[in-house]
Amino acid sequence: MKKNSWISLVLISVFSLSAQAQTKKWSLEECVNYAIQNNISIKQTELDTKTAAIDKKGAIGNFLPSLNANASHSWNIGLNQDITTGLLQNQTTQFTSAGASVGIDIYRGLQNQNTLRRANLSMVAAKYQLLKMQEDIALNVANAFLQVLFNKENLKVQKEQRSINEKQLYRSEELVKAGTIPRGDLLDVKATLASDNQKVIAAENTLLISKLSLAQLLQLKDFESFDVVDGTMAKDENNILSQTPVAIYDKAKESRTELKIAETNLEIAQKSLAIAKGGFQPTLQGFYNFSSRISYADVPLRDGNGTVIGTQAPPPFFDQFNTNKGQSFGAQLSIPIFNGFSARNNVERSKVNLEKSKIAVEQQNLDLQRNVYTAFSDAKGALKAHESAIVALESRQQSYNYAKDKFDVGLMNSFDLNQSQTLLSNAQSEVLRSKYDYIFKIKILEFYFGIPIIKN
Repeated sequence: MKKNSWISLVLISVFSLSAQAQTKKWSLEECVNYAIQNNISIKQTELDTKTAAIDKKGAIGNFLPSLNANASHSWNIGLNQDITTGLLQNQTTQFTSAGASVGIDIYRGLQNQNTLRRANLSMVAAKYQLLKMQEDIALNVANAFLQVLFNKENLKVQKEQRSINEKQLYRSEELVKAGTIPRGDLLDVKATLASDNQKVIAAENTLLISKLSLAQLLQLKDFESFDVVDGTMAKDENNILSQTPVAIYDKAKESRTELKIAETNLEIAQKSLAIAKGGFQPTLQGFYNFSSRISYADVPLRDGNGTVIGTQAPPPFFDQFNTNKGQSFGAQLSIPIFNGFSARNNVERSKVNLEKSKIAVEQQNLDLQRNVYTAFSDAKGALKAHESAIVALESRQQSYNYAKDKFDVGLMNSFDLNQSQTLLSNAQSEVLRSKYDYIFKIKILEFYFGIPIIKN
């Protein structure tokens, strides 16, 4: 009996956990964090950061000496020169040669130093690009998240309107039986109820599509049971609208990633110009070479007259290697005189890119200023629109209540009542639309002020 109770408890726990997993609702913070970890665009940008790190390793490698080794083995048949004795002989010989060389840049017009500095800046730019991508994804997720909330509330409104009309249908049937209203008004109410069903179906489809869009943005594979938490207040929690556009713009210039990217690209262009100018300067390289060779042919024995009287085995391998070794070292100076305008064209091209980068910084500042002032104006306008929508909704609600009372006593026909109800439904939808429009525009304004989409 105890064993069966234990099994039942385990099964209940398993089914409870399964139900919780299926009914999990995602918060905005969870959505943003998940998107940053899994979004494909962010993963691609992370690879660009790794590429920049590899380029930096290459720039560091320019300061290190180069070391190369070489070896060869050959068979020579017939009359050929013995590379160890210098004599021509008609025989088959084998030769092995080996060597190593070391080279190091002593001076290259500061190109190596500037290449490393540019690589460091490229890593900074890549990190800014990654941050910019994360910020863009966070904004897109927030927008999609709020769209889901809007569609969920809109569905509630449509269902409430349908519920009201269902009650109105029952009330109209009673009034028709009592002879208070004509039967035609009952048919109008039925038609309105059918229209409400269509609106509910449309709202459900719109909600499903918005959930699908958000789930795809998060790269979720199982999106059929995906849902988000309800409830978002339309309020300026950080009191951002109390700031002036000038203050927000000044703050944005300190923190906005797109401006930092433009400024870093300007520094990269300056280093590229310095590298190109280094092509006009002489280069000085140090080198060291080591080589040795071995012959595998029999060595001829000669008498005093030079006549070959026999042969003897070649000296041992390591004896030959030690005897025939050679070394060389020194420095090589190269002075550019004419290279088909290559160096000059590189400099001119780098100057053009530098001017483009300067213009890009100026343009980014102008765009940032315009975006901040536009975001501030949009947020102010969205707040006023939402406040006006609330006032309009209150008036439409009172008008509908008055119309309903008149309809109940037979002083208004169903057509006029439906018109009043339609205006009320439109007012409710406008309150929802303006609410989430205001919330998102406040998020954008906070974004420019350096307040993140989610609090870490």
